[in-house]
Amino acid sequence: AKITMADDLERMEYFPDNYYNFHPGSHTGLGVEEGIRLIIQLLNTIMTEDQRTIILLEGMSGKGTEIGSKFEELAEIIEGVELKNKIGVCLDTCHLWEAGYDIKDNLDGVLDEFDKIVGLEKLYAIHLNDSKNELGASKDRHEKIGEGSLGIEAIKNVINHPKLRHLPFNLETPNELDGYEAEIKLLKELFV
Repeated sequence: AKITMADDLERMEYFPDNYYNFHPGSHTGLGVEEGIRLIIQLLNTIMTEDQRTIILLEGMSGKGTEIGSKFEELAEIIEGVELKNKIGVCLDTCHLWEAGYDIKDNLDGVLDEFDKIVGLEKLYAIHLNDSKNELGASKDRHEKIGEGSLGIEAIKNVINHPKLRHLPFNLETPNELDGYEAEIKLLKELFV
């Protein structure tokens, strides 16, 4: 993983001032603290002062032994990284929901909690999708926009939230090209 990621980051320098989205991974039985220590060690080994790519830790759903489903875990990784100006977070709407963060009925509260623990200045991007599962399911099952348990209104609130609307949104739904076209059209209609 270290060699692959270092190679990826080297290639990213051909496209400067970009983001490299990174799933923190799983501790596979070693425990969360050891997993976080290993992630920090990896990042500190491969990151360089002169890199122009910002690494984004993606918030996860909490499936199995995944690390990064709690804001505290993301904050601990960021705290341990030496080059703090080269690291941020990407939040995924399905992952947030399935990790137990109620962005459907308490988006403001979730964002306030993220701000207190991680800091909104560290939020660089959003992966936008619905969820096949209920709040707190920890399954990581993405759904098409408006066809899952989050629903259209929650997605509309996310893309129009004053603390989020300036961020890049990456559509990450299980779809085909025609379906993506329809979802993009819908999202443009919902964006006010």
